[in-house]
Amino acid sequence: MVSLLDALYGSSGGIGGSPYELINSTYGDATHNVSGHVSLIQSTTDNYSKGKAVGDAGVKAIVSRALSNGSLPKDTNGIYFVLTSSDVNETSGFCTTYCGWHTHGTILNADIKYSFVGNPDRCPSACEAQTTSPNVDSGADGMASVMAHETEETISDPRLNAWFDNSGAENADKCAWLFGPLHGTLGHGAYNETFGTHNWLIQMNWENSRKGGCDQTKGGTFYNF
Repeated sequence: MVSLLDALYGSSGGIGGSPYELINSTYGDATHNVSGHVSLIQSTTDNYSKGKAVGDAGVKAIVSRALSNGSLPKDTNGIYFVLTSSDVNETSGFCTTYCGWHTHGTILNADIKYSFVGNPDRCPSACEAQTTSPNVDSGADGMASVMAHETEETISDPRLNAWFDNSGAENADKCAWLFGPLHGTLGHGAYNETFGTHNWLIQMNWENSRKGGCDQTKGGTFYNF
């Protein structure tokens, strides 16, 4: 699972700078738009420091621990993902009200953006679009789409006060579980994106131009399925 998700955010051949990720370049402020380039800098392993039942505060503590002990560098422009194995439950609502979330908080006197994404093998019917997946790893493939979702939202709404619509939906919320046209049949390893040497089933993102819509690539066709 780790190597597969490393490939998703790899510095070459990953999601960063792809036509999909460039959808996020339609978001910005008065000074500039975001670049659409993201890549993995470093990863580490936390061996159940908060047990197998982790609350929101525990997720923050895991990030804080990794920064405090030097396992990860402190970066206010980074996104810190806490990815769990299928035997770990996030007790505030994983599998029942969400598959992942993002937020920000003060850690080591810095404003740190971080996200939780649980392993959907814990609840396939709630958090996996298909259990037969393009990379033959249903957990990692399912997490990939949720990670993309949380990445796009963290970039466009890092402090939860930037981009969201009148209903409170962030950009990826507006396209949640919408994939557009597929290669293959859903449930049988279908995919809609190719980054590097891997195929992925990744939800579409909301393009903030051309009156707005969900698409698979910047400037592509808008779909509602």
